[in-house]
Amino acid sequence: MPVGDAAVAERFRHDSPGEPNHLTECVTAHLRSIHRCQSSGMSECGHRWANPRVILVATDLSDLERMMPHAIEQASEVGARLILLHVLAASAAMGTDAAGMPYYDTVSVVESAERILLDWSERARLKGVVCEAVVRDGNPREQVIAAMRQFDADRILMGTRSRSRLGKLLIGSVAEQVLRSVNIPVMTVGPEAHLPGEIGGHKRVVLHATSLRETSRPSAALACSIAASQNAKLILLHVLPPLDEMQRRGLPTGIDSLAMHRLRELAEETGARCCAAVEPIVIHGNPCIEILSESVERHASLLVLSATRRSAFENLTRDRIIYRVLAHARCPVLTLREPLEEPVEPESERAASANAGTRE
Repeated sequence: MPVGDAAVAERFRHDSPGEPNHLTECVTAHLRSIHRCQSSGMSECGHRWANPRVILVATDLSDLERMMPHAIEQASEVGARLILLHVLAASAAMGTDAAGMPYYDTVSVVESAERILLDWSERARLKGVVCEAVVRDGNPREQVIAAMRQFDADRILMGTRSRSRLGKLLIGSVAEQVLRSVNIPVMTVGPEAHLPGEIGGHKRVVLHATSLRETSRPSAALACSIAASQNAKLILLHVLPPLDEMQRRGLPTGIDSLAMHRLRELAEETGARCCAAVEPIVIHGNPCIEILSESVERHASLLVLSATRRSAFENLTRDRIIYRVLAHARCPVLTLREPLEEPVEPESERAASANAGTRE
């Protein structure tokens, strides 16, 4: 770790002697990861993800009106090809005859879906975007992943919904499964998201909410690359627990200055490398509320999040923050799943392995 970073971390430890150091460790790990990533070549992935060649639009047909304007705009800006994918649900092909007996009418359902997709494909082509329509049957998650691999997609675009009839917060089971299964960015457009151009008069803003986890660095690089490609302002946001909660839990009191220090350094680094304007923000409160509030107040055109690999993203939050953000965001949300942290092999085990290899 560079001398400046070590000094900040050490000063923080002196300011909070004997207090729990979980947050200190998270921030200190982030200090190391930033400097490692500067020379890791991560910008190549960031460039491809920020400027996708192929965008896979997975749709249930009911969300095309709000998704396609975003898909066409993105494809037009970067010259990407659109693949519109609809996976048939078994229930959609079931009908009943005059006697009330159920039967499968796959042909008519496929034809109906194709007509809808071809209509949108034609609209995209009129705007100069290459667009193809694909209808398949089977397990939706598996078919989305299969299409992603077949067409070598760089980004997946999906719709979300906010609440079911029982009031349970949902983003859609298929969207959730895909988010947890792929290693490329997934953009979701919720029912409350504005259409392109509705922010009129404001400079584009990309808001990246970071947890300061070491593995969240790729999402920061992605946000930076997208902001650069769109000539947009980049906002780096870190949300700390409410002050009263931190005091109640005995958490370190100097974490604000340490987090802001790192965000400012990250802002300087990203600004010098790819973005004209970068603003770091550290605030206290409920992460979901603060992320959504900042995105509205700053007229964000895109939210970039990093999702952990645990089931239902439970490691991001205990109250399903990411679900709430995806469902209620007023702009599209781009989520990148965090890579697995590589385990560090103990020195003794490395030496033993080396000796074994020598004997062989």
